[in-house]
Amino acid sequence: MSFTAQDVKALRDSSGAGMMDCKKALQENDGDTEAARTWLREKGLAASANREDRDASQGVVAIHLDGNVGAIVELKSETDFVASSDQFKAEAQALAEIVVANDVSAVAERSTELEELKVTLKENIGLGDVKRVEAAVGNELGHYQHSQGGRGVNAVLVELAGGSAELAHDVAVHIAFARPTYLTRDDVSDDVIAAERATLETITRNEGKPEQAIEKIVEGRIQGFFKDVVLMDQPYAKDDKQSVSQFIGSATIVSFAQVEIG
Repeated sequence: MSFTAQDVKALRDSSGAGMMDCKKALQENDGDTEAARTWLREKGLAASANREDRDASQGVVAIHLDGNVGAIVELKSETDFVASSDQFKAEAQALAEIVVANDVSAVAERSTELEELKVTLKENIGLGDVKRVEAAVGNELGHYQHSQGGRGVNAVLVELAGGSAELAHDVAVHIAFARPTYLTRDDVSDDVIAAERATLETITRNEGKPEQAIEKIVEGRIQGFFKDVVLMDQPYAKDDKQSVSQFIGSATIVSFAQVEIG
């Protein structure tokens, strides 16, 4: 029995299942809508659409390296219980390995596995951030993964030129806990700086500071802003008497990537 796009839509509306699941259900049941609806219920797919509305604020961050290429993949779930399961963590790791072997878009290859995981684990599961770093020949690819409750929750990749593997690792550890947004001041857009300056000026005025001192105070606070968000300006985590720039010496941080649950 054949079926149309309208039949797929009608089944989706009545079952609450996803469009592709409805199409497969009709294919498996020769276009018989009632049999397809039963098939969806038996497979646990009928409620999957409702899961999409539930908050996926937990999950796992997987990291994988092969030579000079590294990848980080965030797989999101609703609960830490599911995120800590072996099946969930294995899927996140498989995704990271695919990204290393190919590129970021390769995660689409496992869309079927992700849909099946939603059904098996009965949660809203989906991809979060996906990062890939390919270091140039001769550069070091440092990495660090912070785990909590047996699952990765914070991972970093950093490409370092002119430095050792140990130095690259130390920088990755710093990034994990200092959470910089930018590599250098040049990476901070003029719009971001202007908005921050305006906010700081308002705060300073509200504090009742003298008008003639406001410009100088704001400028000092802008420098503090850079120390918060710019990696090279941040105080080094293990020795806050020196900046990251001072810590790495003649080495150069080419790029970094960080993914953290939440």
